Amino acid sequence: MKLRYSPTSPFVRKVMVTAHETGLVDRLDLVTTNPWDLDTDLNKDNPVNKVPALVTDGGEMLYDSTVICEYLDSLHDGQKLFPAAGGARWLALRLNAEADGMGEAGIRRVLEGRFWPDSQRQDWIDRNNTIILRCFKSLEDEVDVLSGPVTIGQVALASIIGWIDFRFTDLNWRDDAPGVADWFTGFSARPSMVATEPPEA
Repeated sequence: MKLRYSPTSPFVRKVMVTAHETGLVDRLDLVTTNPWDLDTDLNKDNPVNKVPALVTDGGEMLYDSTVICEYLDSLHDGQKLFPAAGGARWLALRLNAEADGMGEAGIRRVLEGRFWPDSQRQDWIDRNNTIILRCFKSLEDEVDVLSGPVTIGQVALASIIGWIDFRFTDLNWRDDAPGVADWFTGFSARPSMVATEPPEA
């Protein structure tokens, strides 16, 4: 399987953590891809021109990190990251969606600095910081749901939180979410997380 890959993308990391957790990482052929490169051919594998994008062994194109993760989860016989049904499934998907929302808010902030370095809109930065910090507060209010069997929800959240720490040293989210911070410290020790740590900025 070919995975279009950027080592600092939080959504790519979610896929890579999933690949390690499911024992499938050795089946991935990683193709380093910069979606911002004007000469990239990424659109051949994903018309949305985003990473991650996966080309299966059968030639199907899959994109969106959650779709790719669920596909990988379907290929192994161990404990599933996507619960099959019931409350556990909806909780996992909700946490995954919350993580994706945090990542999207963070990326909007990154792009503000990348494309308008000399005229960044503080109101836009503040808006996206508020979204991220509100999510941390929400997670802190129900931190117990992060314990238990590993699901795509925990994988997504840990991947995004690691990226937030990597990109934004000014958020100080741990001040208001100590329980989430403790959970993240423990989860970060998993071999799948250690193996997928982003490179130094």
